[in-house]
Amino acid sequence: MAKRKPDEPPKGAPAWQSTFADLMNLLLCFFVMLFSMSTVDAQKFEQLAASFNQTFSIFTAGATAIGDGILISNGVSQLNELDNYINSTGRDAEGDMIPEDLESAVELMEEAKIKESEELAEKIEEVLEERNLDKEVDIEFTSQYVQLTLNGALLFDSGSVVIKEDALPLMGQLGVILQRFSEGTIEIEGHTDNKPMSGAKYSNNDELSSGRALSVFYYLEENTLLDMSKVKHSGRGEYLPIADNSTEEGRAKNRRVEIKIYNALSSY
Repeated sequence: MAKRKPDEPPKGAPAWQSTFADLMNLLLCFFVMLFSMSTVDAQKFEQLAASFNQTFSIFTAGATAIGDGILISNGVSQLNELDNYINSTGRDAEGDMIPEDLESAVELMEEAKIKESEELAEKIEEVLEERNLDKEVDIEFTSQYVQLTLNGALLFDSGSVVIKEDALPLMGQLGVILQRFSEGTIEIEGHTDNKPMSGAKYSNNDELSSGRALSVFYYLEENTLLDMSKVKHSGRGEYLPIADNSTEEGRAKNRRVEIKIYNALSSY
């Protein structure tokens, strides 16, 4: 028997809490207004500021840190300098530490990602060469992933999403490679040329590319031990060509399946 899913509790704060918060805001505004209308003894205020400086090390020297007469005459206008103070502590506005050289840190991280992808690509390329598959699979990489590109004609007949029988050994080898080298997300993308569909099961290239990516996904699900929760599939249709669609050779290159293996340092 199916079990009922527990109802989610009401979202948001209780009604009384919102009313209380509004009341506190009104009281705060009231006291700020009273303060702005009041007359402050400048000498006593400087003594108070100096006391805070000794206790909390916030101000550099009484009224000098605030600006002579600025806080007294303009109320909370000195809060415009709050960002400067926060930055001077080595933290950003959210309280997180700011690296001394943020740009260098980003560059070092990008270099580490590139190196990770390059090493992964070299390992996969070595395996492909050992198994004489290097001419059937193109390898590229970015800082995020290693991409394996398969010509669509190797895997599918025209207008079909069924993997051809003679392509199954290639798919089996790719499955072994993915099991061996993938640590994170795998993304399968189907691509087509811009030639309109006619007389086929699928009415347009978007459906055809999605069906082909899904066929590869199903093959991996049935024939490998991959964690399929980390495998994505999508159809990109004709919208990301890698060659000129005005020639038959270009259209053949655009009919392809791409498998992206994201590296361990990827932010994906």
